[in-house]
Amino acid sequence: MGNLIPLILLACVAQVLNSRMQLEPRTITLLRGETAQLICSTAEPWQVMVWILNGGSVLTISAQYGILSNNPNVTARNCSTNQLSSWEFTLKRVQRSYQGQVTCDLQNIQRQTANLFVQEKGNVAITGGNVTVLKGEEILFQCLAVGWYPEPSLTWLVNGREVDQGQYNISTEGPVDVDGLYNLTSNLSIQAAESSHVECLASVSTLPTPQASSVHLTVVAEVGVENVCDNCAVLIAVTASVSAVLLLLLLSICIVLCYRRRRRAKSSLPEAIRIDESKSGRSSVAEATGGEVNLGYTTEGHSDAGRSVLIVTGETHSQMNSISTHKIPDVVSSSNFSLTTSQSNAPTDPCGDGSKTVRRMTTV
Repeated sequence: MGNLIPLILLACVAQVLNSRMQLEPRTITLLRGETAQLICSTAEPWQVMVWILNGGSVLTISAQYGILSNNPNVTARNCSTNQLSSWEFTLKRVQRSYQGQVTCDLQNIQRQTANLFVQEKGNVAITGGNVTVLKGEEILFQCLAVGWYPEPSLTWLVNGREVDQGQYNISTEGPVDVDGLYNLTSNLSIQAAESSHVECLASVSTLPTPQASSVHLTVVAEVGVENVCDNCAVLIAVTASVSAVLLLLLLSICIVLCYRRRRRAKSSLPEAIRIDESKSGRSSVAEATGGEVNLGYTTEGHSDAGRSVLIVTGETHSQMNSISTHKIPDVVSSSNFSLTTSQSNAPTDPCGDGSKTVRRMTTV
C-alpha cells in the first residue's frame, strides 16, 4: 500500500504536466504530395514556439511578433481563443523524406511529438489485355503492382466477387530503390466456365478507393456456340428453304431456254437445207461452166429440167457465137446434166420417149 502512493502521485504530476500543452493529431498518414496539418495548443503563457521536423527546425513563432522564419513549404496560422493559445502548423506537399517525427516545442514549458507517415501510390496493371479462350480451358492472369509504399494489399475480383486467396499467389519485391518502394506480382489461375470481367485491385490505407486494372475474359464456347446454337435449327431450315426455291427457279429457267432453243432449231432446219442445196447446185454449175449464176432464172418444170442435156464446146472465141436451146437453166443439179468438153454430139435419151432438148454453149 505504501508503494502505491508514490506511483499515484507521480501519475498525477505527469497528467498535470501533459495538460499544459496539446499536439493533435499525434499520428498522421498521408499520400505523397498531400498537405499535413497539426495544431499545438496551451493555456500557459509562452514566448517562443518552435516546430521541428525529424530533428531540424523548420518554423519559429513568437508570441509577441508572430512567424519569424520564412519557408515556402511551411506555414502557420493563429487560431487562438480566450482560453487557449493555438497555432496550426501546415506542411505542404509532403515527400517520402518527410516521414518521421514532427515536434512542437514550447520553450521553457514543454514539447510534444507526432508521427508522420507518407505513403506512395503506385500503378497496377493486368498483363496481356483481354483474353479469348475455349470453354473449360485453364487461363492464367498476371497482375503487376509497381512503385508502392508501404507494401500494398492486392486482391482479385471476378464479375464483382472477391476471389478466394487460395486461388492466387503474391510475390513481393522490395524495397527496390532509395525510396523503399515495393513491387508486387500476383498470378490468378481460373477455369474458363463463362465470359467474365476480371479485376486486380491494389491499395494502401490512405487511398479512398483502390487502384484497379481490369480485362475481359471471353469464353468462345459460350458466346460462339451455346448462344448461337439456340437458333441453329431455324437458321438451317430457312437456308434450306431458300436454297430449294432458288434451285427450282434455276431449273425452270434452264428447261424453258432449252425448249425454246430446240423449237428454233427445228423450224430453221428445212430452210437451211433448201438454202444449202440451192447454193451447192448453183455453185457446181457456175464452177463447171465458168459462168455466173443467173439469179433471175425460174424453172418451168421438172420434166424439162430433168431431161435437159448441156453440151459445151471447146471453141475459143473473143465473144459468144451462138447459143441454141429451147430452155437454158442457170442452175442444174449435177445429177440432171452431163458435161462434155471433147464432144459436140448429145447423148441419146435412155428413156426412149423421142423428145430431146439439146443445148449448145460456147464459152470464151
